[in-house]
Amino acid sequence: MSHQPSSANLISRRIVLAGIGAAAVAGRAPRAVGASRDRHPEDFDASVPLAWFDLALALTRTTPGFTPPVTARSLGYAGVTLYEAVVHGSRQYRSLARQWPGLRGLPRDERGDNWPVVANAALAGILRSLYANTSAANLAAIDALEAELSERARRRSSHSEVAAAARRGAEVARAVFDWSRGDGGHEGYLRNFPPDYVPPPGPGLWVPTPPAFQPALQPRWGDNRPLVLRDGRSCAPDDPTLYSEQRQSAFFGEAREVYDAVNNRTPEQEAIALFWSDDPGVTASPPGHSISVATQVLRLEDASLMLAAETYAKVGMAVCDAFIACWKTKYIYNLLRPVTYIQRLIDPTWLPLLNTPPFPEYTSGHSVQSAAAFGVLADLFGDSYSLDDHTHDNRGLAPRRFDSFSAAAKEAALSRLYGGIHFRPAIERGLTQGRCVAEAVNGLPVRRLKRH
Repeated sequence: MSHQPSSANLISRRIVLAGIGAAAVAGRAPRAVGASRDRHPEDFDASVPLAWFDLALALTRTTPGFTPPVTARSLGYAGVTLYEAVVHGSRQYRSLARQWPGLRGLPRDERGDNWPVVANAALAGILRSLYANTSAANLAAIDALEAELSERARRRSSHSEVAAAARRGAEVARAVFDWSRGDGGHEGYLRNFPPDYVPPPGPGLWVPTPPAFQPALQPRWGDNRPLVLRDGRSCAPDDPTLYSEQRQSAFFGEAREVYDAVNNRTPEQEAIALFWSDDPGVTASPPGHSISVATQVLRLEDASLMLAAETYAKVGMAVCDAFIACWKTKYIYNLLRPVTYIQRLIDPTWLPLLNTPPFPEYTSGHSVQSAAAFGVLADLFGDSYSLDDHTHDNRGLAPRRFDSFSAAAKEAALSRLYGGIHFRPAIERGLTQGRCVAEAVNGLPVRRLKRH
Protein backbone atom coordinates (compact mmCIF):
# COMPACT_ATOMS: atom_id res chain seq x y z
CA MET A 1 0.00 0.00 0.00
CA SER A 2 2.95 2.33 0.50
CA HIS A 3 5.23 3.29 -2.36
CA GLN A 4 8.92 2.48 -2.65
CA PRO A 5 10.99 5.62 -3.36
CA SER A 6 13.50 5.58 -6.20
CA SER A 7 16.39 6.66 -3.98
CA ALA A 8 17.25 7.05 -0.34
CA ASN A 9 16.82 10.80 -0.40
CA LEU A 10 13.94 11.41 -2.79
CA ILE A 11 10.21 10.98 -2.85
CA SER A 12 9.42 11.17 -6.51
CA ARG A 13 6.64 13.18 -8.06
CA ARG A 14 4.95 9.88 -8.87
CA ILE A 15 4.77 8.95 -5.20
CA VAL A 16 3.34 12.31 -4.19
CA LEU A 17 0.68 12.16 -6.87
CA ALA A 18 -0.20 8.60 -5.88
CA GLY A 19 -0.69 9.72 -2.30
CA ILE A 20 -2.89 12.58 -3.43
CA GLY A 21 -4.86 10.32 -5.72
CA ALA A 22 -5.61 8.02 -2.79
CA ALA A 23 -7.28 10.91 -0.99
CA ALA A 24 -10.80 11.95 -1.80
CA VAL A 25 -11.64 15.63 -2.11
CA ALA A 26 -10.88 17.38 1.15
CA GLY A 27 -14.11 18.67 2.54
CA ARG A 28 -16.28 16.01 0.87
CA ALA A 29 -18.65 14.72 3.50
CA PRO A 30 -20.60 11.67 2.33
CA ARG A 31 -22.08 11.20 5.79
CA ALA A 32 -22.92 14.89 6.32
CA VAL A 33 -26.14 16.78 5.92
CA GLY A 34 -26.50 20.56 5.82
CA ALA A 35 -24.00 23.36 5.90
CA SER A 36 -20.33 23.01 6.81
CA ARG A 37 -20.89 24.45 10.26
CA ASP A 38 -23.27 21.58 11.03
CA ARG A 39 -20.73 18.89 10.23
CA HIS A 40 -18.55 16.98 12.62
CA PRO A 41 -15.38 14.91 12.15
CA GLU A 42 -17.55 11.79 12.30
CA ASP A 43 -19.32 13.00 9.15
CA PHE A 44 -16.22 13.06 6.92
CA ASP A 45 -14.23 10.19 5.47
CA ALA A 46 -10.65 9.41 6.44
CA SER A 47 -9.05 10.12 3.07
CA VAL A 48 -6.98 13.08 4.28
CA PRO A 49 -5.19 11.33 7.18
CA LEU A 50 -4.78 8.16 5.11
CA ALA A 51 -2.87 10.12 2.47
CA TRP A 52 -0.76 11.87 5.10
CA PHE A 53 0.24 8.73 6.97
CA ASP A 54 1.16 7.05 3.69
CA LEU A 55 3.46 9.99 3.08
CA ALA A 56 4.79 9.83 6.66
CA LEU A 57 5.97 6.26 6.04
CA ALA A 58 7.69 7.33 2.82
CA LEU A 59 9.38 10.18 4.70
CA THR A 60 10.53 7.75 7.37
CA ARG A 61 12.16 5.46 4.82
CA THR A 62 14.04 8.27 3.13
CA THR A 63 15.05 10.60 5.96
CA PRO A 64 18.44 10.11 7.66
CA GLY A 65 18.46 9.13 11.32
CA PHE A 66 14.93 7.78 11.55
CA THR A 67 15.78 4.73 13.60
CA PRO A 68 12.89 2.81 15.23
CA PRO A 69 12.78 4.90 18.45
CA VAL A 70 12.93 8.18 16.53
CA THR A 71 10.25 6.95 14.12
CA ALA A 72 7.96 5.81 16.94
CA ARG A 73 8.19 9.21 18.60
CA SER A 74 7.37 11.06 15.37
CA LEU A 75 4.39 8.85 14.59
CA GLY A 76 3.16 9.32 18.14
CA TYR A 77 3.18 13.11 17.89
CA ALA A 78 1.63 12.99 14.43
CA GLY A 79 -1.25 10.95 15.82
CA VAL A 80 -1.72 13.28 18.79
CA THR A 81 -1.72 16.29 16.44
CA LEU A 82 -4.40 14.81 14.21
CA TYR A 83 -6.57 13.87 17.17
CA GLU A 84 -6.37 17.23 18.93
CA ALA A 85 -6.89 19.06 15.63
CA VAL A 86 -10.33 17.57 15.05
CA VAL A 87 -11.61 16.37 18.43
CA HIS A 88 -13.27 19.64 19.43
CA GLY A 89 -15.73 19.21 16.59
CA SER A 90 -16.70 15.70 17.68
CA ARG A 91 -20.01 14.65 19.16
CA GLN A 92 -18.50 11.50 20.70
CA TYR A 93 -14.90 12.20 21.71
CA ARG A 94 -13.15 14.47 24.17
CA SER A 95 -9.77 16.15 24.10
CA LEU A 96 -6.85 14.51 25.88
CA ALA A 97 -5.15 17.83 26.63
CA ARG A 98 -5.64 17.33 30.36
CA GLN A 99 -3.41 14.28 30.11
CA TRP A 100 -0.55 16.58 29.12
CA PRO A 101 -0.31 19.65 31.41
CA GLY A 102 2.58 21.05 29.40
CA LEU A 103 0.62 21.11 26.15
CA ARG A 104 -0.56 24.69 25.70
CA GLY A 105 -1.93 26.81 22.89
CA LEU A 106 -4.55 24.43 21.51
CA PRO A 107 -7.72 26.04 20.14
CA ARG A 108 -10.58 25.09 22.48
CA ASP A 109 -13.75 26.27 20.77
CA GLU A 110 -16.08 23.87 18.98
CA ARG A 111 -17.17 26.10 16.12
CA GLY A 112 -18.12 24.49 12.85
CA ASP A 113 -15.12 23.84 10.64
CA ASN A 114 -14.11 22.08 7.50
CA TRP A 115 -12.49 19.32 9.53
CA PRO A 116 -10.58 17.61 6.70
CA VAL A 117 -8.91 20.96 5.98
CA VAL A 118 -8.03 21.28 9.68
CA ALA A 119 -6.52 17.79 9.58
CA ASN A 120 -4.65 18.56 6.37
CA ALA A 121 -2.98 21.68 7.77
CA ALA A 122 -2.25 20.05 11.12
CA LEU A 123 -0.56 16.98 9.62
CA ALA A 124 1.38 19.06 7.11
CA GLY A 125 2.64 21.29 9.91
CA ILE A 126 3.67 18.56 12.31
CA LEU A 127 5.38 16.40 9.68
CA ARG A 128 7.23 19.40 8.32
CA SER A 129 8.57 20.04 11.85
CA LEU A 130 9.26 16.45 12.87
CA TYR A 131 11.08 15.64 9.61
CA ALA A 132 12.93 18.95 9.47
CA ASN A 133 16.18 17.24 8.46
CA THR A 134 14.69 15.53 5.41
CA SER A 135 15.65 16.33 1.84
CA ALA A 136 14.43 19.36 -0.07
CA ALA A 137 12.50 17.01 -2.35
CA ASN A 138 10.72 15.47 0.63
CA LEU A 139 9.81 18.87 2.06
CA ALA A 140 8.46 19.77 -1.37
CA ALA A 141 6.36 16.58 -1.25
CA ILE A 142 4.80 17.77 2.01
CA ASP A 143 4.05 21.15 0.46
CA ALA A 144 2.58 19.51 -2.63
CA LEU A 145 0.21 17.23 -0.75
CA GLU A 146 -0.98 20.05 1.51
CA ALA A 147 -1.55 22.37 -1.46
CA GLU A 148 -3.37 19.77 -3.53
CA LEU A 149 -5.75 18.81 -0.73
CA SER A 150 -6.38 22.48 0.08
CA GLU A 151 -7.11 23.26 -3.55
CA ARG A 152 -9.62 20.43 -3.75
CA ALA A 153 -11.34 21.78 -0.66
CA ARG A 154 -11.60 25.26 -2.17
CA ARG A 155 -13.63 23.86 -5.05
CA ARG A 156 -16.40 22.95 -2.62
CA SER A 157 -16.03 25.51 0.17
CA SER A 158 -15.50 29.24 0.45
CA HIS A 159 -11.99 30.62 0.53
CA SER A 160 -12.56 32.13 3.98
CA GLU A 161 -13.81 28.81 5.41
CA VAL A 162 -10.80 26.92 4.08
CA ALA A 163 -8.39 29.60 5.30
CA ALA A 164 -9.89 29.58 8.81
CA ALA A 165 -9.75 25.80 9.01
CA ALA A 166 -6.15 25.76 7.82
CA ARG A 167 -5.18 28.32 10.46
CA ARG A 168 -6.73 26.15 13.15
CA GLY A 169 -4.82 23.07 11.99
CA ALA A 170 -1.53 24.95 11.82
CA GLU A 171 -2.11 26.28 15.32
CA VAL A 172 -2.52 22.76 16.69
CA ALA A 173 0.61 21.56 14.91
CA ARG A 174 2.66 24.42 16.38
CA ALA A 175 1.37 23.75 19.90
CA VAL A 176 2.09 20.02 19.77
CA PHE A 177 5.54 20.51 18.26
CA ASP A 178 6.48 23.14 20.84
CA TRP A 179 5.42 20.72 23.56
CA SER A 180 7.34 17.83 21.96
CA ARG A 181 10.62 19.73 22.16
CA GLY A 182 10.83 19.15 25.91
CA ASP A 183 10.40 15.36 26.01
CA GLY A 184 14.08 14.41 25.69
CA GLY A 185 13.81 13.05 22.15
CA HIS A 186 13.76 16.31 20.17
CA GLU A 187 15.95 15.98 17.07
CA GLY A 188 16.90 12.47 18.12
CA TYR A 189 17.79 11.77 14.49
CA LEU A 190 20.94 13.86 15.06
CA ARG A 191 22.22 11.81 18.00
CA ASN A 192 21.37 8.16 17.54
CA PHE A 193 24.86 7.16 18.66
CA PRO A 194 25.99 9.56 21.42
CA PRO A 195 29.80 9.49 21.53
CA ASP A 196 29.97 10.01 25.29
CA TYR A 197 28.16 6.75 26.12
CA VAL A 198 30.38 3.90 27.30
CA PRO A 199 28.69 0.50 27.72
CA PRO A 200 29.34 -1.09 31.12
CA PRO A 201 31.80 -4.00 30.91
CA GLY A 202 31.32 -7.38 32.52
CA PRO A 203 30.27 -11.01 31.98
CA GLY A 204 27.04 -11.32 30.04
CA LEU A 205 26.84 -7.62 29.15
CA TRP A 206 26.26 -6.18 25.71
CA VAL A 207 29.08 -5.49 23.28
CA PRO A 208 28.88 -4.32 19.65
CA THR A 209 27.95 -7.09 17.25
CA PRO A 210 28.91 -8.15 13.73
CA PRO A 211 28.97 -7.27 10.95
CA ALA A 212 29.12 -3.50 11.52
CA PHE A 213 30.05 -3.46 15.25
CA GLN A 214 28.15 -0.19 15.69
CA PRO A 215 28.05 1.62 19.04
CA ALA A 216 24.94 1.57 21.23
CA LEU A 217 21.87 3.20 19.68
CA GLN A 218 19.92 5.73 21.77
CA PRO A 219 21.15 4.54 25.20
CA ARG A 220 19.21 7.31 27.00
CA TRP A 221 15.92 7.00 25.08
CA GLY A 222 14.27 5.31 28.06
CA ASP A 223 14.53 8.59 30.00
CA ASN A 224 12.25 10.42 27.54
CA ARG A 225 8.84 11.67 28.62
CA PRO A 226 6.18 9.19 27.50
CA LEU A 227 2.80 10.19 26.09
CA VAL A 228 0.72 7.90 28.32
CA LEU A 229 2.94 5.97 30.73
CA ARG A 230 4.24 7.64 33.88
CA ASP A 231 7.87 7.10 32.85
CA GLY A 232 10.17 4.59 31.16
CA ARG A 233 10.13 2.26 34.15
CA SER A 234 6.38 1.72 33.81
CA CYS A 235 5.41 -1.74 32.53
CA ALA A 236 8.77 -3.10 33.66
CA PRO A 237 9.19 -6.85 32.96
CA ASP A 238 10.56 -9.57 35.21
CA ASP A 239 14.31 -10.12 35.22
CA PRO A 240 15.87 -12.06 32.35
CA THR A 241 17.30 -15.53 32.89
CA LEU A 242 20.39 -15.51 35.11
CA TYR A 243 23.47 -15.31 32.94
CA SER A 244 25.63 -18.42 32.91
CA GLU A 245 28.19 -20.04 30.66
CA GLN A 246 27.59 -23.51 32.08
CA ARG A 247 26.34 -25.97 29.46
CA GLN A 248 23.70 -27.28 31.88
CA SER A 249 22.33 -23.81 32.62
CA ALA A 250 19.00 -22.36 31.49
CA PHE A 251 20.82 -19.49 29.77
CA PHE A 252 22.94 -21.86 27.69
CA GLY A 253 19.75 -23.70 26.74
CA GLU A 254 18.18 -20.47 25.52
CA ALA A 255 21.25 -19.77 23.37
CA ARG A 256 21.14 -23.27 21.97
CA GLU A 257 17.49 -22.75 21.04
CA VAL A 258 18.42 -19.67 18.99
CA TYR A 259 21.29 -21.53 17.35
CA ASP A 260 19.09 -24.47 16.38
CA ALA A 261 16.19 -22.27 15.29
CA VAL A 262 18.35 -20.43 12.78
CA ASN A 263 20.23 -23.49 11.55
CA ASN A 264 17.10 -25.62 11.16
CA ARG A 265 14.64 -22.96 10.06
CA THR A 266 11.87 -23.87 7.65
CA PRO A 267 11.07 -21.81 4.55
CA GLU A 268 7.99 -20.49 6.36
CA GLN A 269 10.02 -19.39 9.38
CA GLU A 270 12.52 -17.66 7.11
CA ALA A 271 9.67 -15.86 5.34
CA ILE A 272 8.32 -14.72 8.72
CA ALA A 273 11.73 -13.43 9.79
CA LEU A 274 12.19 -11.46 6.57
CA PHE A 275 8.64 -10.09 6.50
CA TRP A 276 8.85 -8.60 9.99
CA SER A 277 12.50 -7.52 9.81
CA ASP A 278 11.51 -3.94 8.86
CA ASP A 279 15.06 -2.66 8.56
CA PRO A 280 15.42 1.14 8.87
CA GLY A 281 16.35 2.88 5.65
CA VAL A 282 14.82 0.07 3.60
CA THR A 283 11.39 0.15 5.25
CA ALA A 284 9.54 2.47 7.59
CA SER A 285 10.90 0.35 10.49
CA PRO A 286 8.75 -1.64 12.99
CA PRO A 287 6.60 1.27 14.23
CA GLY A 288 5.97 2.20 10.61
CA HIS A 289 4.81 -1.37 9.99
CA SER A 290 2.29 -0.98 12.81
CA ILE A 291 0.99 2.26 11.27
CA SER A 292 0.80 0.50 7.89
CA VAL A 293 -1.45 -2.18 9.39
CA ALA A 294 -3.61 0.49 11.03
CA THR A 295 -3.96 2.24 7.67
CA GLN A 296 -5.00 -0.98 5.96
CA VAL A 297 -7.66 -1.59 8.60
CA LEU A 298 -9.01 1.97 8.29
CA ARG A 299 -9.33 1.54 4.53
CA LEU A 300 -11.12 -1.79 4.93
CA GLU A 301 -13.48 -0.23 7.46
CA ASP A 302 -14.21 2.83 5.29
CA ALA A 303 -13.46 4.76 8.46
CA SER A 304 -14.55 8.27 9.32
CA LEU A 305 -12.11 11.08 9.93
CA MET A 306 -12.76 10.83 13.66
CA LEU A 307 -12.18 7.09 13.85
CA ALA A 308 -8.96 7.53 11.90
CA ALA A 309 -7.88 10.25 14.34
CA GLU A 310 -8.53 7.96 17.30
CA THR A 311 -6.75 5.05 15.63
CA TYR A 312 -3.64 6.95 14.56
CA ALA A 313 -3.43 8.68 17.94
CA LYS A 314 -3.70 5.47 19.92
CA VAL A 315 -1.40 3.39 17.73
CA GLY A 316 1.08 6.27 17.60
CA MET A 317 1.04 6.73 21.38
CA ALA A 318 1.40 2.98 21.84
CA VAL A 319 4.51 2.63 19.69
CA CYS A 320 6.01 5.83 21.09
CA ASP A 321 5.70 4.66 24.69
CA ALA A 322 6.60 1.08 23.81
CA PHE A 323 10.02 2.20 22.63
CA ILE A 324 10.57 4.33 25.71
CA ALA A 325 9.67 1.48 28.08
CA CYS A 326 11.58 -1.10 26.08
CA TRP A 327 14.70 1.04 25.75
CA LYS A 328 14.70 1.76 29.47
CA THR A 329 14.64 -1.98 30.09
CA LYS A 330 17.37 -2.65 27.55
CA TYR A 331 19.84 -0.27 29.15
CA ILE A 332 19.00 -1.33 32.70
CA TYR A 333 19.99 -4.94 31.98
CA ASN A 334 22.48 -4.42 29.13
CA LEU A 335 22.24 -8.10 28.26
CA LEU A 336 24.44 -9.47 25.48
CA ARG A 337 23.03 -10.61 22.14
CA PRO A 338 22.73 -14.26 21.00
CA VAL A 339 25.43 -13.86 18.32
CA THR A 340 27.97 -12.81 20.96
CA TYR A 341 27.22 -15.74 23.27
CA ILE A 342 26.95 -18.35 20.51
CA GLN A 343 30.21 -17.34 18.84
CA ARG A 344 32.02 -17.47 22.18
CA LEU A 345 30.63 -20.72 23.53
CA ILE A 346 28.93 -22.78 20.81
CA ASP A 347 30.14 -22.03 17.29
CA PRO A 348 32.68 -19.28 16.49
CA THR A 349 31.63 -19.20 12.82
CA TRP A 350 27.89 -18.84 13.42
CA LEU A 351 25.90 -15.84 12.18
CA PRO A 352 22.17 -15.14 12.55
CA LEU A 353 19.84 -14.94 9.57
CA LEU A 354 19.34 -11.21 10.20
CA ASN A 355 21.94 -8.63 11.16
CA THR A 356 21.77 -7.94 14.88
CA PRO A 357 20.79 -4.32 15.59
CA PRO A 358 23.13 -2.21 17.76
CA PHE A 359 21.55 -2.24 21.22
CA PRO A 360 21.13 -4.69 24.10
CA GLU A 361 19.04 -7.83 24.01
CA TYR A 362 16.37 -7.60 26.70
CA THR A 363 13.49 -6.97 25.99
CA SER A 364 12.66 -7.34 22.29
CA GLY A 365 11.61 -4.08 20.67
CA HIS A 366 9.62 -5.99 18.05
CA SER A 367 7.69 -7.77 20.79
CA VAL A 368 6.96 -4.69 22.88
CA GLN A 369 5.88 -2.40 20.05
CA SER A 370 3.89 -5.10 18.23
CA ALA A 371 1.96 -6.12 21.34
CA ALA A 372 1.32 -2.45 22.14
CA ALA A 373 0.12 -1.46 18.67
CA PHE A 374 -1.89 -4.59 17.96
CA GLY A 375 -3.36 -4.50 21.45
CA VAL A 376 -4.74 -1.06 20.63
CA LEU A 377 -6.11 -2.24 17.29
CA ALA A 378 -7.74 -5.22 19.00
CA ASP A 379 -9.49 -2.87 21.42
CA LEU A 380 -10.70 -0.67 18.58
CA PHE A 381 -11.78 -3.28 16.04
CA GLY A 382 -11.99 -6.56 17.96
CA ASP A 383 -9.14 -9.04 18.33
CA SER A 384 -10.64 -11.59 15.92
CA TYR A 385 -9.91 -9.47 12.89
CA SER A 386 -8.74 -11.25 9.74
CA LEU A 387 -6.34 -9.30 7.55
CA ASP A 388 -3.87 -9.85 4.76
CA ASP A 389 -0.95 -7.58 5.62
CA HIS A 390 0.27 -5.98 2.39
CA THR A 391 2.92 -3.76 4.00
CA HIS A 392 5.76 -5.16 1.88
CA ASP A 393 4.05 -5.74 -1.46
CA ASN A 394 6.28 -3.13 -3.06
CA ARG A 395 9.37 -5.07 -1.93
CA GLY A 396 8.19 -8.31 -3.49
CA LEU A 397 7.32 -10.01 -0.20
CA ALA A 398 4.09 -11.98 -0.20
CA PRO A 399 1.41 -10.67 2.19
CA ARG A 400 1.05 -12.39 5.53
CA ARG A 401 -2.42 -13.36 6.69
CA PHE A 402 -3.45 -13.30 10.33
CA ASP A 403 -6.81 -14.05 11.89
CA SER A 404 -6.38 -11.90 14.98
CA PHE A 405 -4.31 -8.95 16.08
CA SER A 406 -2.82 -10.99 18.92
CA ALA A 407 -1.68 -13.61 16.40
CA ALA A 408 0.02 -10.88 14.36
CA ALA A 409 1.84 -9.62 17.46
CA LYS A 410 3.03 -13.12 18.34
CA GLU A 411 4.28 -13.76 14.81
CA ALA A 412 6.14 -10.45 14.74
CA ALA A 413 7.73 -11.31 18.08
CA LEU A 414 8.71 -14.87 17.13
CA SER A 415 10.24 -13.59 13.91
CA ARG A 416 13.19 -12.41 15.99
CA LEU A 417 13.87 -15.95 17.23
CA TYR A 418 13.82 -17.27 13.66
CA GLY A 419 16.13 -14.44 12.63
CA GLY A 420 18.60 -15.19 15.45
CA ILE A 421 18.15 -11.76 17.04
CA HIS A 422 16.67 -12.55 20.48
CA PHE A 423 16.51 -15.18 23.20
CA ARG A 424 13.01 -16.43 23.98
CA PRO A 425 12.55 -14.55 27.32
CA ALA A 426 13.12 -11.21 25.57
CA ILE A 427 10.37 -12.17 23.12
CA GLU A 428 7.79 -13.50 25.56
CA ARG A 429 8.30 -10.89 28.29
CA GLY A 430 8.44 -8.22 25.62
CA LEU A 431 4.94 -9.24 24.56
CA THR A 432 3.80 -8.90 28.16
CA GLN A 433 5.44 -5.50 28.41
CA GLY A 434 3.76 -4.35 25.21
CA ARG A 435 0.35 -5.53 26.37
CA CYS A 436 0.84 -3.40 29.47
CA VAL A 437 1.48 -0.36 27.26
CA ALA A 438 -1.64 -1.15 25.23
CA GLU A 439 -3.75 -1.35 28.38
CA ALA A 440 -2.57 2.11 29.40
CA VAL A 441 -3.46 3.57 26.01
CA ASN A 442 -6.79 1.75 25.85
CA GLY A 443 -7.67 3.20 29.25
CA LEU A 444 -7.45 6.81 28.09
CA PRO A 445 -10.74 8.71 28.54
CA VAL A 446 -11.21 9.54 24.87
CA ARG A 447 -14.93 8.87 24.40
CA ARG A 448 -17.89 10.77 25.70
CA LEU A 449 -20.13 7.95 24.53
CA LYS A 450 -19.51 4.23 24.88
CA ARG A 451 -18.49 2.43 21.72
CA HIS A 452 -21.16 0.03 20.49
